[in-house]
Amino acid sequence: MVVVFVLVAVAVLALLAGVHRYVWRRLIGDTTARGSLARRVGTVAAFVLPLLTVGALVSSRSGVPFPVQQVLAWPGYLWLAALLYLTLALLVGEAVRPLLSRFLARRAAARQTAPVDVSVGAPAVQVPAAAEPGPATDGSTRTDPAPDTEAPAPPVADPSRRLFVARAVGGAAALAGLGTVGLGTYGVLRGPRTKRITVRLAGLPRSAHGFRIAVVSDIHLGPILGRAHTRRVVDAINATSPDLVAVVGDLVDGSVADLGPAAEPLAGLEARHGSYFVTGNHEYFSGAAEWVDHVRELGLHPLENARVEIAGFDLAGVNDVAGESEGQGPDFARALGDRDRGRASVLLAHQPVVIDDAVEYGVGLQLSGHTHGGQLWPGNLVAELANPTVAGYERYGDTQLYVSRGAGAWGPPVRVGAPSDITVVELASPQA
Repeated sequence: MVVVFVLVAVAVLALLAGVHRYVWRRLIGDTTARGSLARRVGTVAAFVLPLLTVGALVSSRSGVPFPVQQVLAWPGYLWLAALLYLTLALLVGEAVRPLLSRFLARRAAARQTAPVDVSVGAPAVQVPAAAEPGPATDGSTRTDPAPDTEAPAPPVADPSRRLFVARAVGGAAALAGLGTVGLGTYGVLRGPRTKRITVRLAGLPRSAHGFRIAVVSDIHLGPILGRAHTRRVVDAINATSPDLVAVVGDLVDGSVADLGPAAEPLAGLEARHGSYFVTGNHEYFSGAAEWVDHVRELGLHPLENARVEIAGFDLAGVNDVAGESEGQGPDFARALGDRDRGRASVLLAHQPVVIDDAVEYGVGLQLSGHTHGGQLWPGNLVAELANPTVAGYERYGDTQLYVSRGAGAWGPPVRVGAPSDITVVELASPQA
């Protein structure tokens, strides 16, 4: 097992080194002169930025003081996202590069072979007519050489043209890659947008028709997203005037000691039937028991493999599957085993992969998060391999599943193709 881990680690490091080498070559090596200030600065950045990324990833799990984590997180995680989109943009540029080079070469050749424009009034130039073969002055027969009909040789590649192409393609790739990261960062820091869906729930009485649950997941408070982000999330939820708030895991990336103050605005959540919380996998990296106690102090109701009756339906919650390593994994029998299956039911479960258990226990609607919708395109393609649903609504037999993209971001505070959201789920009664 150790050998496999080492081999995987070496392969990943080799891949990252190769990608950094490729990005340096296209953005710095091909576009700057040796010994220039630009090359020296770019080369230093090519070594320092990946070190900051490693530092950001390691510090969050190694007990490094929280202020140091905050210093490393911004440049380290942002470079991780920038590296992805710079690489993708440069790979697209590989297809553009030969086309641009060929276009410039043809234009240069066309200029060289263009006819001379003789202005009006210029002195006439006598062009001798082609001489007919005839006797030479020495009495021999003269034969003129045949005209050269072969196409001219292609022009030799111009170093200045190569430099222009390298700079044009590299500059466009840098603009596209860094621009994508910038817009994705703005989307996260701006705060989540509100979505609304209506779900017809079997067994829901007419009296509960129109019941609204504000679903929020994956807030990911940490060294980058802090108290201000929590306030944005709380304000967005309260603006919807929900009947109930469901926080479905991955609230934090750090300890209560470091992030307790950042979570305090959650005490301001307003809902007629209260706010409920279930653990996500990141809570088990951050001290789940302490966080469960802390959110309870903030006025949220943790559902640890438990169930409550809410306005005509059962609301249940299960621990995340990551809790199995601590003997605190999901227990569906405890949460749902003895309930009246004739009643409508809503299950809070962080990961959508437990949908099969929800189907087995006759759950009407499961609310989940975890996937971030892929967060960074094309991460959604990877997320699809590990999750039955990456984002949005799907039906599995008689059980419905809704997966939120989440309100924050893990690692890079960047989202591309997967905007953050808070979803208001309005329950509809078949009797209405």
